[in-house]
Amino acid sequence: MDLKGKVALVTGGATGYGREYCKELYRNGCKVSICDINTDAGEDLLHQMGKSSKEVIFCPCDVTDYLQFEEAFQSTISKLGGVDIVVNNASVMNDRLWELEVDVNLNGVIRGLLLAMRFLGKDRGGPGGVVVNAGSCSSDRPFVSLPVFTATKHAVAALTRSYGDQYHVRLTGVRVVSLCPTPTEAALTGDPRKRILSTEYEQAWQNDIANTAIIRPESVAKALVDVIQKAPSGSSWLVEAGGPPRQLSVFP
Repeated sequence: MDLKGKVALVTGGATGYGREYCKELYRNGCKVSICDINTDAGEDLLHQMGKSSKEVIFCPCDVTDYLQFEEAFQSTISKLGGVDIVVNNASVMNDRLWELEVDVNLNGVIRGLLLAMRFLGKDRGGPGGVVVNAGSCSSDRPFVSLPVFTATKHAVAALTRSYGDQYHVRLTGVRVVSLCPTPTEAALTGDPRKRILSTEYEQAWQNDIANTAIIRPESVAKALVDVIQKAPSGSSWLVEAGGPPRQLSVFP
């Protein structure tokens, strides 16, 4: 896919990986819709990018709220002329908030994927396009200390594989892939007891992070562009420090 002139909608787009995704997509010629529950951070990124409202917009978006999510799609189409790329990036890494974690990491991706099919699907009169779902390196190597988080990311890989099947691609013209980076530095620092379900998991947490190399968000953003342009539908791609994206064989 040639990104020039395409419209990308990015959830969780105001901070972390999402922030870099928005910048990198714009650098590659996309118009960008920054969608995030954090209005202050979204407006700040919009101000920093300093772009015309015809090129970059901010849409308040809670991915656990279907109607607000739908409104973000509608606003993007109205203001930027359509949607070609959806990056379901919003994610929570905190098993102490496991219900929210499931609602954002899995249900939020499902909502975004179904909305993408509705607005992008050729069977609905749309242009087709690409959906990138937020996976995790835990799809390759489980985080023993975060079993619920790991479960959500495995579910995303399965969803990606199913909706990315050629049956759906032929029907909708929408390619579906997932990007599976290592966590951000912010996610691996601080008091682990605020993330894990039990203090008994602290040693497991230390083992998990000891085997996890932190990667620069800018590198993940470049991997995102590569995956959008080249990855076959249904595939999941591991992104680790020191190397290019590597396709995962999540399921035999």
